Amino acid sequence: MRAAAAFDPAHVTAAILAGGAGSRLGGRDKGLEALAGKPLIAHVLAALESQAGRVLICINRNEARYAAYAPTLHDAQNTFCGPLAGIAGALAACATDWLLTVPVDCPRPPPQLAARLLAGAGACAAVANDGTRTQPLFALYRRELAASAASALATDAPVWRWQQEIGAREVAFADCAAAFANLNERPEFERWEREHG
Repeated sequence: MRAAAAFDPAHVTAAILAGGAGSRLGGRDKGLEALAGKPLIAHVLAALESQAGRVLICINRNEARYAAYAPTLHDAQNTFCGPLAGIAGALAACATDWLLTVPVDCPRPPPQLAARLLAGAGACAAVANDGTRTQPLFALYRRELAASAASALATDAPVWRWQQEIGAREVAFADCAAAFANLNERPEFERWEREHG
């Protein structure tokens, strides 16, 4: 029996989904909110450094500020259309075999997220499950799914439904469920700083 090939981040592009409206932050751009002395986007980028050969930031505003961290990609409609808009755009722009997606509001996604999703992905896609529920924005896709994502976006499908339609496999991350904690309101940022700062 052949051993599985070692994980190679060069075959993965990571897309950070940063196109939210920031409604629970008074409309401020969540990825640019300060966390422990630097913008939230900087924390997410650091967590992905060893997991992908290239990183894109999917946005719909503040392009110049985000571009200082990584190449940016605008949602096609340039409005707050939800995360599938960012995923579809990133898949269309992906030049590697696989696309990893993570939301910008999670400062420390699991360090083996890409490798473990890839190991469980099968032919086309995998999505994380934290032991309690599926985490649809933490996922890995074959780049050939770009047309499928665009079609799902055109019907206004939620990400989870599209993942079901393409047969994305769930991968267990119950051993590191806390790594999926997301920050939506200022008190959550402050609590994270107290616990991790």
